[in-house]
Amino acid sequence: MLYRLLLRPVLFLLSAESAHAVVSWALGLAHRIAWLRPLLGGRRPHDGTLTVSALGRSFASPVGLAAGFDKSAEMYNALGAVGFAFVEVGTVTALAQAGNPKPRLFRLRRDRALINRMGFNNLGAEAAARAIRAHPPDRVVLGINVGKSKLAPLEHAADDYAQSVRALAPFAHYLVVNVSSPNTPGLRSLQSVTSLREVLVAVRSALSAAGHSPPVLVKIAPDLADDDIDAIVDLALELRIEGIVAANTTIGRTGLVTPEPDVAALGAGGLSGPVLFSRTREIVRRVRRRAGARLVIVGVGGVATVDDVYELLRAGATLVQVYTALVYGGPGFARELNDGLATRLRSRGVANVAEIVGESATVEAESTPIAAVTSPST
Repeated sequence: MLYRLLLRPVLFLLSAESAHAVVSWALGLAHRIAWLRPLLGGRRPHDGTLTVSALGRSFASPVGLAAGFDKSAEMYNALGAVGFAFVEVGTVTALAQAGNPKPRLFRLRRDRALINRMGFNNLGAEAAARAIRAHPPDRVVLGINVGKSKLAPLEHAADDYAQSVRALAPFAHYLVVNVSSPNTPGLRSLQSVTSLREVLVAVRSALSAAGHSPPVLVKIAPDLADDDIDAIVDLALELRIEGIVAANTTIGRTGLVTPEPDVAALGAGGLSGPVLFSRTREIVRRVRRRAGARLVIVGVGGVATVDDVYELLRAGATLVQVYTALVYGGPGFARELNDGLATRLRSRGVANVAEIVGESATVEAESTPIAAVTSPST
């Protein structure tokens, strides 16, 4: 409440990226100084109701923070202390890069949304590895999201991903191969099964050579056609990839309240916020129907309420991530989601959150053939 009444109005006087820098400084301080973290007050016991076993780890709850917020692994312990059970850092690239020219991050307040064209700005894989080594994860599951360096040609993308993986694998509780950002030229072409196969095989080989085997997931775009989603799921199963992160930001602009000329004036970039939620739920449900429980599904995109978390879990997500809603909801948002979800589950007599995972996908699958599910215009 304090954030929404006092702090958010002040931060929103700044540009979106400047406000993020201020928040990052404060969280970075708590990340480095352990005795500050309990003061953030985000960790509360829930009698095992929210505990999730996935990817070889125990998660305190299914609620985590998506990649993009902590790009260079400088805040994850503080973010865990505000209530996120897991934090996905990055996107990290093999080479340090400044990203795209500023301004590159914009608020659409009427839609509680963001548009970004950051361009994978980060300090590089070696720097991220040093940062994690200096401050190991403290009661938070750490995912590391890796992407292609802008300077790496597409034909060398597999080698570029492998270089990042070799540097970061010893520190990752799980790895995410990001082939779906709209802000690196040509990156989304790597979602084609032929190109993605090459990348994933290179990542697996790099992990084997490094002697580390964290689970590997693939992050896909919401703008993919349904047949392409099916093909990626089949490839993940074939290559024994552990999961799918669904989904990244969209290049679409439909469904917004903000006037179209105002949106167009902001230029290119990935859109995030509640407008994505229906497509996210649709993709999660589709992946669950096709793969069953053989893949861990991380649902992300438009999650803004306890109802959203609950519905993604029922659609088939094992874990759920937020990002944009944190900007609008503030540091207490993760705790609100956890407390609200625990209350919802207890009201249904559910002993553990795993009991509801996939229940709506299973029910609807009985009457709706997967081939009949179509994607919206984006």
